[in-house]
Amino acid sequence: MQRSWTAYGNLAAAMVIVGSSVVAGKLMVAELPVFLASALRFVVALAVLLPLMWWREGRLLPRLRGRNWRILGLQSLFGSFLFTTFLLYGLRWASPAAAGVVAGSTSAWMAGLAWLFLGERPGRRGMAGILCAMAGVVCLNAISPAAASGVIPSAPGATAEAWLGLALVLAAVLCESMFLLLRKGVDQPLSPLAASTAVSAFGLLWFLPMGLVEATTFNMASAGPTAWGAVVYYGLVVTILAYLCWFAGVVRVNAATAGVFTGIMPASAVLLSVVVLGEPLTWPVLAGCLLVLAGIGLLTAPAATASPAADGG
Repeated sequence: MQRSWTAYGNLAAAMVIVGSSVVAGKLMVAELPVFLASALRFVVALAVLLPLMWWREGRLLPRLRGRNWRILGLQSLFGSFLFTTFLLYGLRWASPAAAGVVAGSTSAWMAGLAWLFLGERPGRRGMAGILCAMAGVVCLNAISPAAASGVIPSAPGATAEAWLGLALVLAAVLCESMFLLLRKGVDQPLSPLAASTAVSAFGLLWFLPMGLVEATTFNMASAGPTAWGAVVYYGLVVTILAYLCWFAGVVRVNAATAGVFTGIMPASAVLLSVVVLGEPLTWPVLAGCLLVLAGIGLLTAPAATASPAADGG
């Protein structure tokens, strides 16, 4: 029981941090190229993770079989490289409100992929929890200024660029779902620190070629302290802390439960906008947060009475 609630806390904390990455990512790429900024994010993360690995585990990288290295490489490809690339480019054309609605389908995609590949069927309460979480995300974006202004493609006057933006965001959601599920495929003991370090090393590997190309044509002095601060935050908090929390929690719950916790991500982004940016706290925001919490409750209540999943590290 205690291990399950610890896992829930880790998953929730990870998604709160990922929600904050929306603001950090926008500040980062406002002044820095996407691939260069993302490569620098992993340089910052690895500058901390590699010494920690040496101190805690006596090696820089985990000792794994080739199959498990391939899984971690694929996980980083989907979650670190493709997710970040699709999302940042998609937000250039899609409104944050529309992107939030699409991102709210992460839990459903995770449940579907887990059903297909892992044989995990959500029961009636599980399906109700997924639907609650998705309804909550829709509420969170229901009356946002971007939605009201007709930016969402279903509204009159939508552009082909808006549809392209949403397609890229949907691709990012699918990649994130694969990232969140692939960790369960590693069949050797692997600590959250080791998993975070390996995935971050692969992340740097994926972004480095294009990052070096962009570095040759970009004037580093043109970026201000806000952009560099966002890179440091993205590396230390969004990469290290969120990865550690997620990897610590995901191996202890089933995929459907982990998927519903992704509903916290847009809720976190909205509430941080209220607190940090001073946006109004409206009834759809409150209703959306309550629905997300209800979805989490429906998914976690049965899991709390069952034996937790085997830990991978």
